[in-house]
Amino acid sequence: MAKGTAKGAAKRGKIKAEEPASPADASPRLPAGRHGLPREFITQNQRERIITALVDTVAERGYNATTVAHITKAASVSRRTFYEHFADKEACFLAAYEMVADHIRASMGAAAKSFGEWPQQVRAALATMLRFLASEPELARLCMVEPVAAGGEIAARHRATMQDFVRILKAGRPEHSGERPLPEATEETLVGGIVSLIVREISAGRSAELEKLLPDLVELILSPYLGTEEAERLARTDAAPTAD
Repeated sequence: MAKGTAKGAAKRGKIKAEEPASPADASPRLPAGRHGLPREFITQNQRERIITALVDTVAERGYNATTVAHITKAASVSRRTFYEHFADKEACFLAAYEMVADHIRASMGAAAKSFGEWPQQVRAALATMLRFLASEPELARLCMVEPVAAGGEIAARHRATMQDFVRILKAGRPEHSGERPLPEATEETLVGGIVSLIVREISAGRSAELEKLLPDLVELILSPYLGTEEAERLARTDAAPTAD
Protein backbone atom coordinates (compact mmCIF):
# COMPACT_ATOMS: atom_id res chain seq x y z
CA MET A 1 0.00 0.00 0.00
CA ALA A 2 1.13 3.55 -0.58
CA LYS A 3 2.99 5.37 2.15
CA GLY A 4 1.02 7.33 4.72
CA THR A 5 -2.63 7.13 5.56
CA ALA A 6 -5.14 6.66 2.78
CA LYS A 7 -8.20 7.76 4.74
CA GLY A 8 -8.11 11.44 3.91
CA ALA A 9 -7.51 10.78 0.24
CA ALA A 10 -10.23 8.15 0.09
CA LYS A 11 -12.80 10.34 1.79
CA ARG A 12 -12.01 13.19 -0.56
CA GLY A 13 -12.48 11.02 -3.61
CA LYS A 14 -8.75 10.92 -4.39
CA ILE A 15 -8.11 7.18 -4.21
CA LYS A 16 -7.65 5.76 -7.69
CA ALA A 17 -6.30 2.39 -8.70
CA GLU A 18 -3.53 3.95 -10.76
CA GLU A 19 -2.44 6.53 -8.17
CA PRO A 20 -0.84 6.11 -4.73
CA ALA A 21 -2.76 7.44 -1.77
CA SER A 22 -1.21 10.30 0.15
CA PRO A 23 -1.91 11.95 3.49
CA ALA A 24 -4.79 14.40 3.29
CA ASP A 25 -7.50 15.88 5.40
CA ALA A 26 -11.03 16.70 4.39
CA SER A 27 -11.40 19.51 1.89
CA PRO A 28 -11.70 22.93 3.55
CA ARG A 29 -14.93 24.87 3.26
CA LEU A 30 -15.05 27.39 0.47
CA PRO A 31 -14.97 31.02 1.48
CA ALA A 32 -18.34 32.74 1.47
CA GLY A 33 -19.28 35.27 -1.18
CA ARG A 34 -17.53 36.06 -4.47
CA HIS A 35 -14.32 34.08 -4.26
CA GLY A 36 -13.36 34.07 -7.93
CA LEU A 37 -12.45 30.36 -7.90
CA PRO A 38 -12.85 28.35 -11.12
CA ARG A 39 -16.12 26.47 -11.40
CA GLU A 40 -14.27 23.17 -11.82
CA PHE A 41 -12.50 23.66 -8.50
CA ILE A 42 -15.74 24.54 -6.75
CA THR A 43 -17.51 21.49 -8.14
CA GLN A 44 -14.71 19.12 -7.17
CA ASN A 45 -14.40 20.66 -3.72
CA GLN A 46 -18.12 20.24 -3.09
CA ARG A 47 -18.12 16.62 -4.26
CA GLU A 48 -15.16 15.77 -2.03
CA ARG A 49 -16.80 17.41 0.98
CA ILE A 50 -20.02 15.48 0.38
CA ILE A 51 -18.18 12.17 0.14
CA THR A 52 -16.18 13.03 3.26
CA ALA A 53 -19.40 13.84 5.09
CA LEU A 54 -21.00 10.59 4.02
CA VAL A 55 -18.06 8.52 5.27
CA ASP A 56 -18.03 10.33 8.61
CA THR A 57 -21.79 10.20 9.05
CA VAL A 58 -22.14 6.56 8.09
CA ALA A 59 -19.31 5.67 10.49
CA GLU A 60 -21.20 7.43 13.27
CA ARG A 61 -24.80 6.48 12.50
CA GLY A 62 -24.73 3.56 10.07
CA TYR A 63 -26.01 3.68 6.51
CA ASN A 64 -29.69 3.13 7.23
CA ALA A 65 -29.87 5.85 9.89
CA THR A 66 -27.97 8.36 7.75
CA THR A 67 -30.06 10.84 5.79
CA VAL A 68 -29.26 13.32 3.06
CA ALA A 69 -29.88 16.04 5.64
CA HIS A 70 -27.16 14.58 7.87
CA ILE A 71 -24.75 14.51 4.95
CA THR A 72 -25.46 18.05 3.77
CA LYS A 73 -25.15 19.42 7.29
CA ALA A 74 -21.79 17.70 7.80
CA ALA A 75 -20.59 18.87 4.38
CA SER A 76 -21.93 22.41 4.81
CA VAL A 77 -23.70 22.28 1.46
CA SER A 78 -27.32 22.73 0.46
CA ARG A 79 -29.63 19.89 -0.57
CA ARG A 80 -29.63 21.40 -4.04
CA THR A 81 -25.85 21.11 -4.20
CA PHE A 82 -26.01 17.51 -3.00
CA TYR A 83 -28.45 16.57 -5.75
CA GLU A 84 -26.31 18.31 -8.34
CA HIS A 85 -23.66 15.66 -7.63
CA PHE A 86 -25.64 12.58 -6.61
CA ALA A 87 -29.09 11.24 -7.41
CA ASP A 88 -29.60 10.06 -3.83
CA LYS A 89 -27.87 8.74 -0.72
CA GLU A 90 -27.29 5.37 -2.34
CA ALA A 91 -25.47 6.92 -5.30
CA CYS A 92 -23.26 8.91 -2.94
CA PHE A 93 -22.43 5.81 -0.92
CA LEU A 94 -21.64 3.84 -4.06
CA ALA A 95 -19.25 6.56 -5.25
CA ALA A 96 -17.34 6.36 -1.97
CA TYR A 97 -17.48 2.55 -1.90
CA GLU A 98 -16.13 2.18 -5.43
CA MET A 99 -13.15 4.42 -4.74
CA VAL A 100 -12.19 2.45 -1.66
CA ALA A 101 -12.84 -0.92 -3.32
CA ASP A 102 -10.78 0.06 -6.37
CA HIS A 103 -7.89 1.08 -4.14
CA ILE A 104 -7.98 -2.19 -2.18
CA ARG A 105 -8.29 -4.22 -5.40
CA ALA A 106 -5.30 -2.49 -7.00
CA SER A 107 -3.19 -2.81 -3.84
CA MET A 108 -3.97 -6.51 -3.51
CA GLY A 109 -3.13 -7.10 -7.16
CA ALA A 110 0.17 -5.26 -6.90
CA ALA A 111 1.11 -7.21 -3.77
CA ALA A 112 0.27 -10.55 -5.38
CA LYS A 113 2.38 -9.78 -8.47
CA SER A 114 5.44 -9.47 -6.25
CA PHE A 115 5.41 -13.25 -5.77
CA GLY A 116 5.69 -16.05 -8.30
CA GLU A 117 3.99 -18.84 -6.33
CA TRP A 118 0.23 -18.88 -5.83
CA PRO A 119 0.27 -19.50 -2.04
CA GLN A 120 2.50 -16.47 -1.50
CA GLN A 121 0.31 -14.41 -3.81
CA VAL A 122 -2.74 -15.26 -1.72
CA ARG A 123 -0.93 -14.40 1.50
CA ALA A 124 0.35 -11.10 0.11
CA ALA A 125 -3.06 -10.06 -1.19
CA LEU A 126 -4.79 -10.92 2.07
CA ALA A 127 -2.11 -9.21 4.18
CA THR A 128 -2.48 -6.04 2.11
CA MET A 129 -6.26 -5.97 2.52
CA LEU A 130 -6.08 -6.55 6.27
CA ARG A 131 -3.42 -3.86 6.68
CA PHE A 132 -5.54 -1.29 4.90
CA LEU A 133 -8.72 -2.14 6.82
CA ALA A 134 -6.82 -2.07 10.13
CA SER A 135 -5.38 1.37 9.40
CA GLU A 136 -8.67 2.90 8.24
CA PRO A 137 -11.51 1.86 10.59
CA GLU A 138 -14.07 4.22 9.06
CA LEU A 139 -13.36 2.96 5.57
CA ALA A 140 -13.30 -0.63 6.84
CA ARG A 141 -16.84 -0.18 8.12
CA LEU A 142 -17.87 1.55 4.90
CA CYS A 143 -16.72 -1.24 2.61
CA MET A 144 -17.17 -4.36 4.76
CA VAL A 145 -20.03 -3.81 7.23
CA GLU A 146 -22.44 -1.24 5.83
CA PRO A 147 -23.06 -2.81 2.39
CA VAL A 148 -24.73 -5.82 4.01
CA ALA A 149 -26.92 -3.59 6.17
CA ALA A 150 -27.77 -1.35 3.23
CA GLY A 151 -28.97 -4.13 0.95
CA GLY A 152 -30.15 -3.50 -2.61
CA GLU A 153 -27.66 -2.28 -5.20
CA ILE A 154 -25.02 -1.57 -2.54
CA ALA A 155 -25.06 -5.16 -1.29
CA ALA A 156 -25.02 -6.43 -4.87
CA ARG A 157 -21.99 -4.28 -5.67
CA HIS A 158 -20.25 -5.61 -2.57
CA ARG A 159 -20.89 -9.21 -3.61
CA ALA A 160 -19.47 -8.45 -7.04
CA THR A 161 -16.36 -6.97 -5.43
CA MET A 162 -15.85 -10.10 -3.36
CA GLN A 163 -15.73 -12.10 -6.58
CA ASP A 164 -12.30 -10.59 -7.21
CA PHE A 165 -10.94 -12.59 -4.29
CA VAL A 166 -12.86 -15.65 -5.44
CA ARG A 167 -10.98 -15.48 -8.74
CA ILE A 168 -7.65 -15.25 -6.91
CA LEU A 169 -8.48 -18.43 -5.02
CA LYS A 170 -9.70 -20.32 -8.09
CA ALA A 171 -6.28 -19.79 -9.63
CA GLY A 172 -5.00 -22.20 -7.00
CA ARG A 173 -7.04 -25.20 -8.12
CA PRO A 174 -4.08 -26.72 -9.99
CA GLU A 175 -2.30 -26.82 -6.60
CA HIS A 176 -4.87 -29.33 -5.33
CA SER A 177 -3.47 -32.84 -5.22
CA GLY A 178 -6.28 -34.67 -3.45
CA GLU A 179 -8.01 -37.68 -4.94
CA ARG A 180 -11.38 -35.95 -5.03
CA PRO A 181 -11.85 -32.66 -6.88
CA LEU A 182 -12.70 -29.57 -4.88
CA PRO A 183 -16.41 -28.75 -4.67
CA GLU A 184 -17.50 -26.02 -7.06
CA ALA A 185 -18.49 -23.72 -4.19
CA THR A 186 -15.13 -23.98 -2.39
CA GLU A 187 -13.94 -20.47 -3.18
CA GLU A 188 -17.27 -18.77 -2.47
CA THR A 189 -17.44 -20.60 0.87
CA LEU A 190 -13.91 -19.58 1.81
CA VAL A 191 -14.45 -15.93 0.91
CA GLY A 192 -17.74 -15.90 2.80
CA GLY A 193 -16.00 -17.21 5.90
CA ILE A 194 -13.19 -14.67 5.61
CA VAL A 195 -15.63 -11.78 5.20
CA SER A 196 -17.68 -12.97 8.19
CA LEU A 197 -14.61 -13.04 10.44
CA ILE A 198 -13.49 -9.59 9.29
CA VAL A 199 -16.96 -8.12 9.75
CA ARG A 200 -17.14 -9.60 13.25
CA GLU A 201 -13.93 -7.85 14.26
CA ILE A 202 -14.91 -4.52 12.73
CA SER A 203 -18.38 -4.62 14.30
CA ALA A 204 -16.81 -5.34 17.69
CA GLY A 205 -14.59 -2.28 17.38
CA ARG A 206 -11.45 -4.31 16.82
CA SER A 207 -10.49 -3.05 13.36
CA ALA A 208 -6.98 -2.22 14.57
CA GLU A 209 -6.49 -5.91 15.40
CA LEU A 210 -7.38 -7.24 11.95
CA GLU A 211 -3.81 -8.04 10.93
CA LYS A 212 -3.65 -10.59 13.73
CA LEU A 213 -6.13 -12.69 11.74
CA LEU A 214 -3.65 -13.21 8.90
CA PRO A 215 -2.12 -16.56 9.96
CA ASP A 216 -5.51 -18.15 10.69
CA LEU A 217 -7.07 -16.84 7.50
CA VAL A 218 -4.14 -17.97 5.35
CA GLU A 219 -4.32 -21.44 6.87
CA LEU A 220 -8.08 -21.55 6.33
CA ILE A 221 -7.70 -20.57 2.68
CA LEU A 222 -4.76 -22.79 1.73
CA SER A 223 -5.83 -25.98 3.51
CA PRO A 224 -8.27 -27.22 0.82
CA TYR A 225 -5.61 -26.80 -1.86
CA LEU A 226 -2.33 -27.73 -0.14
CA GLY A 227 -3.40 -29.85 2.81
CA THR A 228 -3.45 -28.86 6.46
CA GLU A 229 0.26 -29.36 7.23
CA GLU A 230 1.59 -27.30 4.34
CA ALA A 231 -1.08 -24.65 4.84
CA GLU A 232 -0.15 -24.31 8.50
CA ARG A 233 3.55 -24.07 7.66
CA LEU A 234 3.00 -21.28 5.16
CA ALA A 235 0.53 -19.49 7.41
CA ARG A 236 2.92 -19.38 10.36
CA THR A 237 5.96 -18.18 8.45
CA ASP A 238 7.58 -15.05 9.83
CA ALA A 239 8.18 -13.54 6.38
CA ALA A 240 4.98 -11.54 6.14
CA PRO A 241 4.63 -10.04 2.63
CA THR A 242 4.00 -6.36 2.17
CA ALA A 243 2.69 -4.15 -0.61
CA ASP A 244 4.66 -1.04 0.32
